[in-house]
Amino acid sequence: MLTNTRITLARHRRGLTITQLATDIGVARQTLAAWEVGDQVPTDLNLLHLAASLQFPPSFFSASDIEPVPVGAVSFRALSKMTATTRDIALAAGRISLLINEWFEGRYRLPGPDVPTLGRQSPEQAADVVRQRWGLGNAPIGNLTHVLESHGVRIFSLPVECKTVDAFSFRWFDTPLVLLTTGKTAERRRFDLAHELGHLVLHTEHEGFQGPEAEAQANRFASSFLMPRAALMARPLRSATLDAILSERRRWKVAAMALTYRLRDLGFLTEWEYRNHCVELSRRGFRSSEPGGGTAEASQVLGKIFQLMRGKDIGIGDIASDLGLTSVEVTQHLLELVVLPLQSHIEPGEPTNSNPTPGLQQRHLRLA
Repeated sequence: MLTNTRITLARHRRGLTITQLATDIGVARQTLAAWEVGDQVPTDLNLLHLAASLQFPPSFFSASDIEPVPVGAVSFRALSKMTATTRDIALAAGRISLLINEWFEGRYRLPGPDVPTLGRQSPEQAADVVRQRWGLGNAPIGNLTHVLESHGVRIFSLPVECKTVDAFSFRWFDTPLVLLTTGKTAERRRFDLAHELGHLVLHTEHEGFQGPEAEAQANRFASSFLMPRAALMARPLRSATLDAILSERRRWKVAAMALTYRLRDLGFLTEWEYRNHCVELSRRGFRSSEPGGGTAEASQVLGKIFQLMRGKDIGIGDIASDLGLTSVEVTQHLLELVVLPLQSHIEPGEPTNSNPTPGLQQRHLRLA
């Protein structure tokens, strides 16, 4: 049996229209459309052509039905400027991350979700509530990735095709999920994490709450969460010099531009001081990068999972085989979050593990 919803998911993941895919595999557009709605079933040869074109093993298309991530559940940063193709690739990538997460949850005991919904509060108030609820006080957050994971947020990487999307987040039933764009500085990834936490806290109970206002609120939440007002007021930062800002950004592990904006927002810098600092920071390259910045945060949860996997001789290929994915596909969702063991690349359409670990489906490992 073939699962029609998986054809659509795989096609979206590869950024293809029905017409493009139909042309590639040599069938009529109407035929492919009928496969995707379940009115017709492709032949075995058609299925092999589908698998090869979409770079998914044939087994992916015969697994259980799969519910897509609704567009209204995600607050994209510039949805009005985003093409439908880019949006579909990102949503499909998010759905595949959920499959990988379900594989982990089926074998390990992971932290349960503890992300409140505070949509009736201001972003600044909500950030303070979350900090106090999680016992963070007003101190700098050492490792934001670990903090979010310890409260049940699942964090994955977006594939390289999604570089223009930036990060995004959504709740899948009770599970909060954040997907991060790769290739950013450590400080910008932290701000992205805090920004997406803002969406989870402020907006996920209001499906469809998207656009500039939602993004501005998430930015205010992130600034307040990473750089609390009370803590900054206790620092010698009024009319701060550029050298003081560059020193202080290391304390809070934020971008120099983000700290400068926050100080202006709190009234610590005049508009003139703010503009002068921004001009000089831009001249020094801080607008597009973070010279002298920190090291990217790794995932503690994924690190422990892979440590346990190595002890049981389980690898990326086993995950891929169980889920009907390629090892390459699984790896893309884990980049920059965990050090992965070297894997031999699997050619699209071939089995990801011709000799799966015996009894793997019955193993239920526990995350210490």
